[in-house]
Amino acid sequence: MSRTRGFTLIELLVAISIIGLLASVALASLQGVRSKGADADRKAQLKQLAVILDLYYGDHDAYPSTGGSWMGKSPLAGNHAMWIPGLTPTYIAELPSDPAYTPTACGGWGGTYLYISNGVDYKLIAHCPQNSSVASTQVSDEFYDPVRPTWAWQVSTPGASAAGW
Repeated sequence: MSRTRGFTLIELLVAISIIGLLASVALASLQGVRSKGADADRKAQLKQLAVILDLYYGDHDAYPSTGGSWMGKSPLAGNHAMWIPGLTPTYIAELPSDPAYTPTACGGWGGTYLYISNGVDYKLIAHCPQNSSVASTQVSDEFYDPVRPTWAWQVSTPGASAAGW
């Protein structure tokens, strides 16, 4: 009699657990890549909006004013679709949203872009971005926000810091 040899139950369990371990390591590394991609997207959008604001300034000799109030898509910031007044559709077709917008995070302010301007100066921030590396931003980083160093990235005019924004 000849017997065909197969896998034992123990061998199958060991193989399945090794495959599961490798899969969990792969998924964990993909989360880091996804987070870095969202961070790069946020920073690119902030830079793009800064360029557009400079174009607007060149045409109007002032930045779009919010009357000194923060505006954004967040429910706590007025939930404005046009959170930078006057830019759409002439300067940009549609204002961007944070790639991980989470309106319930950070006490209702999370994962949104906010803008404030008095016409002379402006500040634009990615406020409390979810799953980001904002907390480890170095002072030398061009997006470092001295007012919110661990929970926001910013682009602004030099006078925005003097205004305390």
